[in-house]
Amino acid sequence: MTQVTSPVSVKVTDATDQPERTPELEALYRSFEKQLLVPLWTEIGALMPPQPSSGALPYLWRWKELLPAAAQAGELVPVGRGGERRAIALANPGLGGRPFATPTLWAAIQYLNPNEDAPVHRHTQNAFRFVVEGEGVWTVVNGDPVAMRRGDFLPQAGWNWHGHHNRSDRAMAWIDGLDIPFQHYIEATFFEFGPDEVETRDAPERSRSERLWAHPGLRPLTHLEPTPATPLLAYRWEYTDHALTEQLALEAEGCAVTVEPGHAAVRYTNPTTGGDVMATLRTEFHRLAPYTETAVRKEVGSSVFQVFDGSGRVTVGASSWTVERGDLFVVPSWQPLSVATEAGMDLFRFTDAPIFERLDLHRTHQEGIQA
Repeated sequence: MTQVTSPVSVKVTDATDQPERTPELEALYRSFEKQLLVPLWTEIGALMPPQPSSGALPYLWRWKELLPAAAQAGELVPVGRGGERRAIALANPGLGGRPFATPTLWAAIQYLNPNEDAPVHRHTQNAFRFVVEGEGVWTVVNGDPVAMRRGDFLPQAGWNWHGHHNRSDRAMAWIDGLDIPFQHYIEATFFEFGPDEVETRDAPERSRSERLWAHPGLRPLTHLEPTPATPLLAYRWEYTDHALTEQLALEAEGCAVTVEPGHAAVRYTNPTTGGDVMATLRTEFHRLAPYTETAVRKEVGSSVFQVFDGSGRVTVGASSWTVERGDLFVVPSWQPLSVATEAGMDLFRFTDAPIFERLDLHRTHQEGIQA
């Protein structure tokens, strides 16, 4: 048997819920350490807390600080084989310097200079791009070029070839969201290099996926089987905006269609199932009318929000910030969240909720109602 240095440390304490301190107990604990054993009675408080206690902290990143940092990286850091992407990850201050926004979610700002290509690769991690400003970049997924414009949500399911090219004379930045921390933790990741350049620099107004799938309520008879992730590669802002506008208009007419007064919301879905766009990621868009304040809500699982437009005040746990366009903030598991705005505010949100729902561990609490 291979001998290893034991990392286990079992301490005798005088706590009222612990055994009496004796030389025999000390000797027992030292034998546990040598055999790589840990008694439950010394760990149960940390392992089984009365409610979720996330290592992640509520935190806010300012877009007005992120964008200049990304632009400077654009001057100093080339995009090419090896580095793959000029992406700068948000590192939650509670997670020990790891490039993780939450224990399960990755969020980053990606930056592409004029006429640059980001090389082709594929990975098992599910991913997406969301554009808060700018245009001119096409992401090419399995040879299908997909335009990226302000307000667009562009999902990228795992193990599909993809690269990017910027055809414009301006740099462009957007946010990437992935389930990297989750797949890293469960040791399920695979990665493979593709060509150094995208296979096409075509720039069609509409991708092939949109031409086939972006017709509400209509489905091609040649593709009736459900797919594990959405086959639609671009959810365009004009449709999202119109859906939210109509919800608030219907609310004003007396229809109960908003999640709470002044709060319209939509979820991006897989057109072949009606479920989430990807197995591990849920994405939504929320619009708060002027002078709206949301109820305080807690949820098992974590979220990352980006302010798309407007301004307001966000409270997560004991932290509270004034936010504006582009700002990103994290809501750790079971931390209370509330949002208030006078001017009105649009918010893009992504979360790990599908993981917890599949494990039957999802739970929410809002205004005294528990589900």
